Amino acid sequence: MLIAEGASRALAPELLERIEVFQKGEITEYKIYQNLAAQIPDLHNSQVLEKMAREELSHYSFWKGLSGRDVQPDRLKLVFYLLVARLFGLTFGIKLMEKRESEAVETYREILLFIPEAARILADEEEHEHQIVGMLDEKRLRYVGSVVLGINDALVEFTGSLAGFTLALQNNQLIAAAGLIMGIAASLSMGSSEYLSQKSERSDNNPLTAALYTGGAYVLTVVVLIMPFLLMNQPLQAFALTLILGILIIVLFTFYTSVAKDLPFLKRFSEMATISLGIAAISFVIGILVRVYLNVEV
Repeated sequence: MLIAEGASRALAPELLERIEVFQKGEITEYKIYQNLAAQIPDLHNSQVLEKMAREELSHYSFWKGLSGRDVQPDRLKLVFYLLVARLFGLTFGIKLMEKRESEAVETYREILLFIPEAARILADEEEHEHQIVGMLDEKRLRYVGSVVLGINDALVEFTGSLAGFTLALQNNQLIAAAGLIMGIAASLSMGSSEYLSQKSERSDNNPLTAALYTGGAYVLTVVVLIMPFLLMNQPLQAFALTLILGILIIVLFTFYTSVAKDLPFLKRFSEMATISLGIAAISFVIGILVRVYLNVEV
């Protein structure tokens, strides 16, 4: 029994424990939103965060009225989400937190059987992700498409090129040099194409900024993928590590975009991984054919 017999609002120990868990969650989120609102210079986003903080504080006060106890915030969780928001963006940090909070919705629904007044809190929690979080306007998310373009092209084109170079040249220094030259040239080309594309579409994004995001994402991906050839001696082992790093980049960036933009993770990951590894496999075969039929010896 969650409510003790003989007293309409007397709380059984099990229910009291749940309420204190809710309290800790609400006061922690209040502190997170409050800190973020104070740190960011954007007035609009700051006001949205202040609204979220006020709601979390009201939720905490509701649960405190039932438990009669003060609860301290989870310091580790507070520091973690503040750090995530600073490193990966405000929207990503908040949506990641809200996704974790959605796991507690079922527990809230169970509590409604004993504390019907908690329905208002449940409604607020469900509103956060769908309405209030949607009010945030973060610059970096407006250019996610440009970053995706740079990373996708680098993964598809560059893993394929490195596969061909690996079989055709079989010399890590030559592979790295050829890859670096090709990668830098391709990043400039991609950045230029994105600049012209944004300008012709007359989008709200700044064409130069979009170009920098695309070219920068391409160059960073190229550097990561080429590092094994600079650090290792065996071409095939270096290429195997490059493929692993490529998959890791796909996992990390797909996770980021799936959280920040509310996109399905598995579908996007499988698409990117299949295309990148497929192109690499085809290029690997082409490298063998080039080496055999053109008699390339290095």
